[in-house]
Amino acid sequence: MTCVFSYIEAGFDNVLFLPLLPSGVSKNILDILIMKQVSEAVNVPACFISNHEGFLGSIKNFIEDFVVTEIDIYGQHVNTAAATQTPGCASSVGNDRTNAEYKEDSHSSASQDADVPLDWGVHDPLPSLGSLDLGVILGQSVSEELEQFVLTLRDKNPPELELSLGSFADKHQRASVHRAVRHRFPFLMTVTIQPEIRVREDPDYRELSQLVKEDEAEDFFRFIDAKVRGSSYTFGPDDNKEHRTAVHHFLNRRFGKLVETKSFNDQGRTSISVRLRERGRPKKRTAEERKDDEVYTAFTLCKENLETLEAISYMAAALGVLPSDFTYAGIKDKRAITYQSMVVKKVSPQRLKEKNAEFQNRGIRVFQVRSVSEPLRLGRLQGNHFDLVVRDLRPHGAGDTHSSGGDVHTRLAALVKEAVENVKARGFVNYYGPQRFGSGQSVQSDRVGLALLKEDMVSAVRLFFTPEEGDDPQSHAKRHFLQTDNAKESLALMPLSKPRERLMLRALNRYGTGPDGCDQAWLSLPHSMRIFYPHAYCSRVWNEAAAHRLTTMGHIVRRGDLVWLRQGQNKMEDARETSMAQIHVVTDKEEQDGIYKLEQVVLPMPGNTVKYPENAMGTWYRERLVRDGLEDCRFRVSSLKLNLPGCYRPLLAVPHNLRYQLQRAASREGGRTMAGSESLTLTLNVDLDSSCYATICLREIMKCDP
Repeated sequence: MTCVFSYIEAGFDNVLFLPLLPSGVSKNILDILIMKQVSEAVNVPACFISNHEGFLGSIKNFIEDFVVTEIDIYGQHVNTAAATQTPGCASSVGNDRTNAEYKEDSHSSASQDADVPLDWGVHDPLPSLGSLDLGVILGQSVSEELEQFVLTLRDKNPPELELSLGSFADKHQRASVHRAVRHRFPFLMTVTIQPEIRVREDPDYRELSQLVKEDEAEDFFRFIDAKVRGSSYTFGPDDNKEHRTAVHHFLNRRFGKLVETKSFNDQGRTSISVRLRERGRPKKRTAEERKDDEVYTAFTLCKENLETLEAISYMAAALGVLPSDFTYAGIKDKRAITYQSMVVKKVSPQRLKEKNAEFQNRGIRVFQVRSVSEPLRLGRLQGNHFDLVVRDLRPHGAGDTHSSGGDVHTRLAALVKEAVENVKARGFVNYYGPQRFGSGQSVQSDRVGLALLKEDMVSAVRLFFTPEEGDDPQSHAKRHFLQTDNAKESLALMPLSKPRERLMLRALNRYGTGPDGCDQAWLSLPHSMRIFYPHAYCSRVWNEAAAHRLTTMGHIVRRGDLVWLRQGQNKMEDARETSMAQIHVVTDKEEQDGIYKLEQVVLPMPGNTVKYPENAMGTWYRERLVRDGLEDCRFRVSSLKLNLPGCYRPLLAVPHNLRYQLQRAASREGGRTMAGSESLTLTLNVDLDSSCYATICLREIMKCDP
């Protein structure tokens, strides 16, 4: 095998080796990022595994030119009736990956002690004022010591100052202490380290008192502590809109689960009103309600020109459930007709069928609808079947275009046969395809992922909202946000068909555009959407590693390479990327004896559980991560509940059941058929293992970006 190292004009696959954005993203990021011009597209290095000549052509001229059909774990195409007959079509594994809802911690100003119920005041009678007498509860000496502690706080404001109020063995007594202290001194917080209770200044109070008058801050905290359902508190008049916005953002960020805020105008003056949400103890659910939660409906989804997550967001809104209630085996291409299995929770088969007509207006169709007992697990598939059409075939060589039509067609037929046979026999470099990075976007998803791994949430948000060239509604809304920082106005401009952008803008409007607000914006996305971006970065590193491995170490297995010992593993699903594979480090003797083949070599996708090659590639990985400022990265973003263990991905991929057919077709230009002119069209049918990309297979066949 020969490695042909060539440079291909960036286009269909321009995401593989683009330089990464510097780590420091400034406020004027818009000015930097929209400078990308098509004419300035960088060249992309591509390392091919075989040395045939290839040919030129174009794909995805029409939506039906690219059809993807999922192959389930039993080897059935999911759009056939046989796929619904296999038992156990859903997995028993829980769907942790697609948990959409961030369970934000309830902020209880009354206490950080678990002994104090968060809904005290909703169902239980409030203590009498006499029961809040600190002299009675704490004793006179401790009460006086607390008064002195408060004076010290007010006069000197020393950092991290605490006072112990003593130990209280009885749970109800501790609750009385918490409430009495908070009623008398709303700016203090009580912390229990059982059985001891300590007090310190409440940082939330300090922050609020810098925004409003001190007596308003104290009254507000007393209002919060009382927890009288449906009650409200109104701050004094404030005609400064920017200042009111800062107050709204603070209240929503720190107390959003407890209260709702709004501005209202009274006699020409504007004030902020805060209302306690109508929430109490969770209502005891009936057996029928619990049964509804255990309903699982499986179906086959057909979508056209839609992302999988975009289709899920639309269906979830129409059905009144969360995007996380949908489970699936894998993400499918956007610019294609795709068929895939899905399971939705809390929706009956009849209800799903009733929505089909509404779905079809958005390029979505559901069929083979049936009840199952469990959700579907990510990765539970053998692979995907592709039906591809490559139009307007032409030889690479310019000289061939001057030959007669018959000669060119004969030469093309020979080129296609050689290319297909080579790839059948040798496979292709198993690069991640452009879908992994957001092909055609001004800022690729891997750059967003790098910012998230660095826990630079503000830069990640601004990269996410970088507009494309042109003035389509989505780009206009993104550009408006970057220029004005006004999430509310940008949300009004953002098309309804962009669920991710709208979710984030809603959160930014509620929590602000600072670091905390950007945290909440990312948390507003389902887990499967959040994890996509760090995965894109790690995929990019893997792509670069694959090209570096082949160009610097050749096509034989070297000492220190990692190989996958596929003992007893012959099925297609066993060939997919996995972190469970049996990984072996090649020894000197094994290299000399040629024990292993290149098809067995795997490269790690960066993460916190993988091992790296014990040769020059291991050094390359370390230097590559250092270059991006990730030398100390744990590949875990706790604030976003993201963990990247990493995995091992085969260096080469092998197509299955690869078939092709050449047909003559009238040449088309600008959508019109050209009389008297014929071109060759190539139809390809192929099965690929999960996580392998048809566009990358085509790239190896054609030796160009199709």
